[in-house]
Amino acid sequence: MQRRILIPARAVLAASAVLALAACSAGTEVAGADGGSDGYVTEGKLTIATGEPAYSPWVENDDPASGEGFEAAVAYAVADELGFAPEDVEWVRTTFEQAIAPGPKDFDLNLQQFSVTDERKQAVDFSSPYYVTTQVVITVEGSPAASATTLADLKPLLVGAATGTTSFEAAEASIAPDAGVQVFSTNDDAKLALQTGTIDAIVVDLPTGFYLTAAELDGGTIVGQLPDSSDGGDEFGIVLPKDSALTPDVTAAVDSLREDGTLDTLAEQWLGGDTAPVLE
Repeated sequence: MQRRILIPARAVLAASAVLALAACSAGTEVAGADGGSDGYVTEGKLTIATGEPAYSPWVENDDPASGEGFEAAVAYAVADELGFAPEDVEWVRTTFEQAIAPGPKDFDLNLQQFSVTDERKQAVDFSSPYYVTTQVVITVEGSPAASATTLADLKPLLVGAATGTTSFEAAEASIAPDAGVQVFSTNDDAKLALQTGTIDAIVVDLPTGFYLTAAELDGGTIVGQLPDSSDGGDEFGIVLPKDSALTPDVTAAVDSLREDGTLDTLAEQWLGGDTAPVLE
């Protein structure tokens, strides 16, 4: 008969505590207000998060480590400003909701087209804006708007937008269609009218335009951006854990990239040009 050996409960608890501490020291840290010993999730590394999947033109081919796509390129430019070589950047993935929820994070920075809002600032930090959304005209193949290259080409066409939006105001100011801007309650209503051929084009903000033409409109295409349409647009900021020690440095990095023209250059490369030319 085997003899049973009873181990005191307090000894079991003590052993469990030692194992837990060992696991924490061996694994990845989770950032709270101060992150690791130098303010980062992993000392000597910059941990950046994005969505899964991450979509073009923000990240190309769902591969942020390539540095291709607007937000991937911005991330590496910020890393360089902070003194990190590309090989010292580590990528993780989060959902949009996880990133802006209260609580500890497994990233130093997160870029997923987060609009800066007072409500979100209660749970996370934001850098200064690295992009302000513009307004774009989108249409479908076969529409008269598909061949438009100037604002004058759009003027005689039926152009719609959701009422009470910056998009509607921009359409009125920049295009001033002969028939007036066609009014819709929502972007979904305007999209349906475009799909059925009731109107020729609609105006939405640039991120919405990329999404609709890629995922929801059969033959969807971006005609171009409306000039000087960033006034009143959403400001995209880099998300950091609440009260992160890194927030001032990241903001300073973004400010420097804005002032030296890097952000404009990257926006033109990945969000403009042939992808979404500015209409004149």
